[in-house]
Amino acid sequence: MRRALTILLLLAPGLGLVIALMGSVFYLAVMQSFGLMNFAGESALSLSYWQTMLAEPRYWRALQYSTYIATTSSLLAVALAYPLALLLRKPFRGSLLLSALIKAPLLVPGLVAAFLFINVIAYHGVINELMVRTGLWEKPIRMQNDANGYGVIFLQIWKQMPFAFLLLSGAVQGLPEPVLLAARDLGAGTMARFRKIVLPLTANAMQASLILIFIGAAGDFSFQAAAGPTSKHSLATLMSNLQGEQGDWNSAAVVAVTLMALSLFGSAILALAVRGIQRLVR
Repeated sequence: MRRALTILLLLAPGLGLVIALMGSVFYLAVMQSFGLMNFAGESALSLSYWQTMLAEPRYWRALQYSTYIATTSSLLAVALAYPLALLLRKPFRGSLLLSALIKAPLLVPGLVAAFLFINVIAYHGVINELMVRTGLWEKPIRMQNDANGYGVIFLQIWKQMPFAFLLLSGAVQGLPEPVLLAARDLGAGTMARFRKIVLPLTANAMQASLILIFIGAAGDFSFQAAAGPTSKHSLATLMSNLQGEQGDWNSAAVVAVTLMALSLFGSAILALAVRGIQRLVR
């Protein structure tokens, strides 16, 4: 009991601040979604804001789109980070440079990355000018703000993949070399060693990577605003639109609560999926 109390007291300054900040934001969003703590009028408990948003097609489209972007980005980022982490597990000439290049996107703010990307894919951007001048294309092709959000997914992978790479690199560095050598001597191929040894022993890092990227991509605003499809809202841009342009704080709070719920349930599903994969490969 005394030991537990000591641990709680030691954690209180840092953990307490985090819980207080997160809790206050969550509490405020939930209250406003039910008409309480209203910034723009009288406060009164009501379900009308939820009923109104649940009846709007753009709300469901934004939820579906954010789920699609977050899921696709997290899966592809981790799938790309795995072979790179394994490749750089042992040092070789140029490995430090390659590792630095992989981590370089961490130094670039997301909004700057989005504008650089737009300069490359714009109607008169680098790619179109190059292809037209070389005669490969007759005229420029519209690639910016594509309807399927491929540009946003590309930016998410470019920006978030270094996080997965860092987490997975630490995990693969800790793989026991004798076990890998023994498996190879017994005839296990590359995929068999990955499936039976690497994947189970690095599952926790993969799980953390998937969850962090999913949450970041689900709540992204800058990539969607700069490079996303103009005909679709993500939950973040819908929330900004409701509050900024329409002054509807309560409906924006409904979207905010939905975004937090999406992050929570999406993370839980990814965590369960990783556990399921672990059981399958055993």
